[in-house]
Amino acid sequence: MKLSGEALAGDGLSGLDAHVLRLVAHEVKSVTVHGVQVAIVVGGGNIIRGADVSARLGIDEVTAHHMGMLATAVNALALQDMMEKEGLTTRVQTAIEMHQIAEPFIRRRAMRHLEKGRVVIFAGGTGSPYFTTDTAAALRAIEIEADALLMAKKGVGGVYDKDPKHHPDAVMFRRLAYMDVLNQDLKVMDATAVALCKDNDMDIVVFDVAEPGNVKRAVLGEEVGTLVTASSRAR
Repeated sequence: MKLSGEALAGDGLSGLDAHVLRLVAHEVKSVTVHGVQVAIVVGGGNIIRGADVSARLGIDEVTAHHMGMLATAVNALALQDMMEKEGLTTRVQTAIEMHQIAEPFIRRRAMRHLEKGRVVIFAGGTGSPYFTTDTAAALRAIEIEADALLMAKKGVGGVYDKDPKHHPDAVMFRRLAYMDVLNQDLKVMDATAVALCKDNDMDIVVFDVAEPGNVKRAVLGEEVGTLVTASSRAR
């Protein structure tokens, strides 16, 4: 699951929302009891967006991206703590090594944690500047051989033909092909991430994480949000 920093901010524009952290922890627990293995990639936009910081403050863009990666570690630790309060066993792995607070990302170790029923939280993006946490989510999903990538959005039920926040007549797609997303420039995730999923047949489910029960519904195969897969077939 890709959990954006924006989602973690709840109704605010920045910071962390305790209600959202508890909701995500509860939702994840509701699927792990069914034996589902869960890994989460967290964003950091609720604290720092590298590109924005670079443009606004004149900070070197590579440095600004590294600052954004560190922000994802803050979110990962907050999520870890809330999940463990829910009784889950977790591990945080980071693409940038910080041994005092988390493990370095090691694919085989991550998969072993999942096999043992632990929730793995990935922080630090890909570890490289200019790559979004969307791309990190696609990459990690492929690396750990996930069955699907869940894109947990804030207050958005799925993928629309136009921005529903500004267009009341926006229509939500129930199913899309990868090429539909790329050709129509639909704002599901960045193009690199979509292309990675396309090349590796990784299904993407886009849904509203703020709606209780949506994570479980998505995992159990119920129709929720928008499914992005090899063939659009129906809208």
